[in-house]
Amino acid sequence: MTSAHFNFNEDKPFVEVLHANDLTKRYGDEVAIANVSFSVAAGEIIGIVGPNGAGKTTLLEVLAGQIALDSGNVVWRGQALPAPRRKEAIFYMPDGIRPYQDRFAGDVLRFVSGVYERSRTVVSNVITAVELAPVLRKRVSALSKGYNRRLLLAIGLLTPQDVLLMDEPFDGFDIRQSRNIIQVLRNSAAGGRTLVLAIHQLADAERVCDRFLLLAGGKVRGIGTLQELRTQTALPEGSLEDIFLALT
Repeated sequence: MTSAHFNFNEDKPFVEVLHANDLTKRYGDEVAIANVSFSVAAGEIIGIVGPNGAGKTTLLEVLAGQIALDSGNVVWRGQALPAPRRKEAIFYMPDGIRPYQDRFAGDVLRFVSGVYERSRTVVSNVITAVELAPVLRKRVSALSKGYNRRLLLAIGLLTPQDVLLMDEPFDGFDIRQSRNIIQVLRNSAAGGRTLVLAIHQLADAERVCDRFLLLAGGKVRGIGTLQELRTQTALPEGSLEDIFLALT
């Protein structure tokens, strides 16, 4: 997709900030992702959707410049963005990590806010938004899976990069908690930040994302809004699950 402007929903014009062009990564004879191309808009939430092993994490890692591509390139606002410079525009929050495990959660947030010169008000607002206050005096190693996920999200929200990549942002949350986090992410996007989320829970993806990149076997099987994908598959009332099954 190379068009610079179109409506991906009723409220937002599509203004391309990031373009992935024919990204391919192999591990020996295994192709993790093959010729993946897509664009990301300012203020958009795009979901990279697929089952475990589809290539979602690999795609995030090559976008972030953490692993080298075999071919393809990433373009930022019309100019090639080599891997060593990706951190200028992109912040990547992997799945399952526990940052600074021996430190208190509050200390971790103070450190991150100091690095990025975030005000106390901003930090307080983030803590409130992700409901992290009850565990600020707990060590990261002692946090539940859900609260560790909230900490990771808080760190991501405190970073200044225009594009935030997150791997499985809803893992560890129940239905009510996921709904609250969805609102936090929507608010971040409404403020102009672009979010790229790797998600295997299709119901969560359907609720939070503006567009979807359907990935299976390392290949793009479909990309677009839910309505565009419904039209493509001739499933006018189809859920994201119905559409994914139809395309894969």
